[in-house]
Amino acid sequence: MKHCSIKAQHKETKLFEVIMMKNNNEIKNDEIGSIGIGAMIVFIALILVAAVASAVIIQTGEKLQQNAQQTGSDTQQEISGKISVNSIFVYDDSASYLVYFETAPGSEVLDESTTDYQMTCETAGGAYQYVSGTFAAATEVDDVGGAAVANNLLPGVTYALVMNAAPGDDCSATSVGINAEVTLWIHVEGGGSTYETLYISDTTRGSIVI
Repeated sequence: MKHCSIKAQHKETKLFEVIMMKNNNEIKNDEIGSIGIGAMIVFIALILVAAVASAVIIQTGEKLQQNAQQTGSDTQQEISGKISVNSIFVYDDSASYLVYFETAPGSEVLDESTTDYQMTCETAGGAYQYVSGTFAAATEVDDVGGAAVANNLLPGVTYALVMNAAPGDDCSATSVGINAEVTLWIHVEGGGSTYETLYISDTTRGSIVI
């Protein structure tokens, strides 16, 4: 009888161990499943972050490329059409200046009729003056005041132009006076602009102002 009781207890112990082992396996399986789900969430999050970062990098790269292309286009356009001033003199102390110029390095053939100059100044009496004109009357350098060039302004050729400084408003040397300044802008349509300052130290014909 006692032997049967011990045998029964042994069976119960074995049954208990089996049940506990099963429960432990289920707990371990749950823990492994939780770790797997967490790892999957982290993996998906990394993929999303990588996708967002890639989109930002691609968008930034495209924007930089567009900006670089636009800058290059603007620079090329400005360089391909610009006037380079060699020197400017008083031509008629009360009416005009003589400018020697050529197209800037890298410039293409320019249309003299769409190349303009602008002068701004303050007269000896303190009045603001504005004068403008075109380069249509430009001549070969050895034909100052003669017939205007028939063709456009060519690279590598030096030209001369008598700029009318007193067509209405007056920025002539006599008008502004000695030790005065005249601001000169030269604009090429579709190209670049040239800025110069004329310093009037002498109003005599032939006096250099730049």
